[in-house]
Amino acid sequence: MMKFLENLGEICLFYLNMAGRMTIFLGQCLWASVKPPYAWRSILGQLNFIGARSLFVIIFTGLFTGMVLGLQGYHLLSKYGSVSALGAGVGNGLVRELGPVLTALMIIGRAGSSMCAEIGIMRNSEQIDALECMAIDPIKYLLAPKYVACVISTFLLSFVFDVVGIFGGYIVAVTLSDVSQGSYFEGMYDSVVFADIKMGMFKALAFGLLTVWVSTSKGYYVHKERLGGFGAEGVSRATTNAVVLASVGVLVWDYLISALMI
Repeated sequence: MMKFLENLGEICLFYLNMAGRMTIFLGQCLWASVKPPYAWRSILGQLNFIGARSLFVIIFTGLFTGMVLGLQGYHLLSKYGSVSALGAGVGNGLVRELGPVLTALMIIGRAGSSMCAEIGIMRNSEQIDALECMAIDPIKYLLAPKYVACVISTFLLSFVFDVVGIFGGYIVAVTLSDVSQGSYFEGMYDSVVFADIKMGMFKALAFGLLTVWVSTSKGYYVHKERLGGFGAEGVSRATTNAVVLASVGVLVWDYLISALMI
């Protein structure tokens, strides 16, 4: 019994320590991101890696998400003779929820895991320690460009997802079904208001920050992982934890933001 309590206490202390460390790390990265001088060349490079190279998967995911929404919505609404509301359902579903959430999840899987592994390998190979020895701030040099680029990329790609998804819904509703083009867009125009767009914008910004925060902090502190963080196995474990933690965090934040802003 005493051994169980000791282990439980040790686990609780570890996660409390980790939460405090990650909170301080977030503050340091945010301050480094807004403090001049700005590394424009690095920021553009990260925008290319996180944003431009994620464009194809966002377009692909957005198109088929909109098509599924259009298909399911049409079959449900046609039972009640309300297919005119299909545009409203597709627009609201994408702008308020699916656009920012699925965009963030795609970026976590493609870029977040890569950022965590990159920083983790640099930590294990002592490249971060070498930067500190040369009086170069690793947070300003390595992480601040990632923070700026990830927030901007998630914000812009969320809009791309929404537009492509609405087009996907249009293909199913107007081209493949018997919903008129005017009915589809009129229902969307009447129901999607600025408050919905504002909620989607706020979610995209929050999810972008959450993604880069979790991904970089798990890599930066890979050597302090509870089950050991050295070597390829440690980096792999930290990357998996980062993807899981960031994905769950996006879903939890999605509910909390919706509950506060709805």
